Amino acid sequence: MTGWKRLSYSPLLRELRESFTPRGNAPEDAAEFFRMWQKPKTLIHSRAVAIKAEDLARKFGVDPVKAGDGGWLHDVSIVWSNPQRLPAAQALGIEVLPEEESVPMILHQKLSVLLAREVFGVRDTEILSAIGCHTTLKSGASTGDKVVFLADKIAWDLDGTPPYLDALSWALDTSLDAACRVYLEWMLASPRLQVRHPWAVAALEELQQR
Repeated sequence: MTGWKRLSYSPLLRELRESFTPRGNAPEDAAEFFRMWQKPKTLIHSRAVAIKAEDLARKFGVDPVKAGDGGWLHDVSIVWSNPQRLPAAQALGIEVLPEEESVPMILHQKLSVLLAREVFGVRDTEILSAIGCHTTLKSGASTGDKVVFLADKIAWDLDGTPPYLDALSWALDTSLDAACRVYLEWMLASPRLQVRHPWAVAALEELQQR
């Protein structure tokens, strides 16, 4: 969270806070939030990620409630469209890397952390950390980070079956690290990849050294 400012007074956050009152239950709050903003596809995707994150958490010894909450809240920044993400991040004091400036979609993981904290009232650092790297992962990632990261990749929000799913599923029989490596190697080798985010590169290098 280096470089982030707590801007509770920001008009961007004030508008969201005034229109939405969380009750402290992430599944219910997220579902209500997505309905309010008319984001049914994100609601369906987030529910699927939360369910998968809970399953993985039980398998790998992580708190399933925290993992599920991370899954429910990982995409709450959907309230900002892709063209709005860079200006929103800059206005909210979020550190923007050159790769994120080039492809603002990646900023949604950082924006979702800020909304989880400032709008939904989440203070648990493990949940916030998992939300904040669910797209790219990062070096030094915790088990909880990896659980939410992989749940998002398994329950992806595009049409069809993920092309890496079979290999990732087989790797999960070995370890979370093996599964993370499968996805990162696939992603970073994809001809459709627009930028090589340094967090993803660093995460893969760390996994390859183990």
